[in-house]
Amino acid sequence: MAKKSKKQQQPGGTPATVALTTAGVDFTVHSYDHDPAHPSYGEEAAEAMGVSPDRVFKTLVADVDGALTVAVVPVAGQLDLKSLAAAVGGKRATMANPTLAERTTGYVRGGISPLGQRKKLPTVLDASASTHPTICVSAGRRGLEVELSPESLAKLTEAVLAPVSRA
Repeated sequence: MAKKSKKQQQPGGTPATVALTTAGVDFTVHSYDHDPAHPSYGEEAAEAMGVSPDRVFKTLVADVDGALTVAVVPVAGQLDLKSLAAAVGGKRATMANPTLAERTTGYVRGGISPLGQRKKLPTVLDASASTHPTICVSAGRRGLEVELSPESLAKLTEAVLAPVSRA
């Protein structure tokens, strides 16, 4: 597992790492060899980095009353769609069409980052993130994660913190 701090960021980083560097946020990049046969991108990341799954967060795109919304939840849990809708003042949420999510964010499924998306979407960060000094989220590519403080992530994405995951 290779680690790079923001000061060692290579040219041509992902939009997520470029956004972090531009914002002057402290972060660490973790890379690992992605196994396409692994059944869960998030669990694979946690295992590869040796990090507890409750500190590794997945980025999901949902449709809340016709508007795409990003949910960032622990890989160990599931997104509670009803809670997500409530967190953004909506009535009903469903998972977004994967092709639409990829096209809107500019990332591929399994590598969608809450940072540096092509189009800024409303974002909800699960409240459990605030119990950790740092969390890991996708850096915009399968096999690449960024570790940063939940406060930095919330600030950069203008996220609402709310309990939107369930075990």
